[in-house]
Amino acid sequence: MPAAPSSPVPAVLAKLGPLHQHDTGRLRAHLQRVPDPRSRRGRWYPLVGLLLICACAVVSGARTVTEITEWGQRATTTVLELLGIRRRLPGRRRAPSHATLTRLLAALDGDALDAAIGAYLAEHGHTAVGATNSAPRPAVAVDGKALSGSAHRQQRHRHLLSAVTHGPTVTLAQREVGAKTNETAAFRPLLEPLDLAGTVVTFDALHSVKDQVRWLVQEKKAHYIAVIKGNQPTASAQIKALPWEQVPVAHTVSGTGHGRRESRSVKTMAIAANLGGIAFPEARLALRIHRRRQESGKRQTRETVYAVTSLDTHQASPADLGGYVRGHWGIENSSHHVRDVVFAEDASTVHTGRAPRAMASLRNLAIGRLRLLGADNIAKTTRAIRDAPERAVWIWGITDSPLLPGT
Repeated sequence: MPAAPSSPVPAVLAKLGPLHQHDTGRLRAHLQRVPDPRSRRGRWYPLVGLLLICACAVVSGARTVTEITEWGQRATTTVLELLGIRRRLPGRRRAPSHATLTRLLAALDGDALDAAIGAYLAEHGHTAVGATNSAPRPAVAVDGKALSGSAHRQQRHRHLLSAVTHGPTVTLAQREVGAKTNETAAFRPLLEPLDLAGTVVTFDALHSVKDQVRWLVQEKKAHYIAVIKGNQPTASAQIKALPWEQVPVAHTVSGTGHGRRESRSVKTMAIAANLGGIAFPEARLALRIHRRRQESGKRQTRETVYAVTSLDTHQASPADLGGYVRGHWGIENSSHHVRDVVFAEDASTVHTGRAPRAMASLRNLAIGRLRLLGADNIAKTTRAIRDAPERAVWIWGITDSPLLPGT
């Protein structure tokens, strides 16, 4: 049996918090809402216990079902007891096998699991230590991601659509896009369960559909920032025809990172009185965002993006609007990039049943929890947790000590 860690808590973990005692009571309560897909006959491990093992393993950096299994095998009997694993005769607890976890993940109800995880992460009891977004309204980005490695023989890869908060990066909802449909059809079902009143919803041109933005504003009482491209030709032509050369730049920002330098400028224009308005529902302002990017050793690139928003001038400043647009673009680095680089999501060849989506949901859970606790480097944090199962249990609040002794 592995010995309890004798070294102090790593610095990368010591700065996380606050970790509230019995915090996992909320996680257990949410996971209990996930229906058990297994037959009652021969069922030994409780469903919540298995899901907590998965959650602990993934927050420790586990990328595959095999690594989740190995985490359970390294866990002490004390850890397994805390997770709800019952004793087997003659009194020892045994971690679930690879086959047990594989069958479970393949059969889980993806919608129920995502709903439980989203509700857990959305609870106000979490302290967003890492939040840096100074915009006056909360913002949620709608964005899709393909699970490239889930393709198998004649089966196309799975595709997921997610609703992710701008800062800290937390996935509130997720839905799988069917093979015979597209992201647009999943937009409303994705956002329907969420309380979006007063929230700014950002999305790319694919979701700039009139009926959907009208539904957002009129029924969900939300605001939107919609990128306008060729799929809305009338609105696109109207926005580009506005006298932008007569409008001064209202906000600029620049920065460096990841081997490149970027600068952005924002122009805004009230559109109610121009050309009889814009052919897009509830639009109050037009935006012109110009981006310049200089990567080391490469030529400078420039891009101009046009958008409309239901926010009015008294509801958001140009700096706020630029922050929302930048926050939407940042989801790629803060969420998708982390899932691919830290958890090797695109390299994962899991393809059976609902397992690809379940694994993605567990990654969302781990990233969201760590972001809410203030982790600014997910890779370093998972490495600090990896070799000591007790630390994963502590991260979920199941125990108030990261140095839980083994038995």
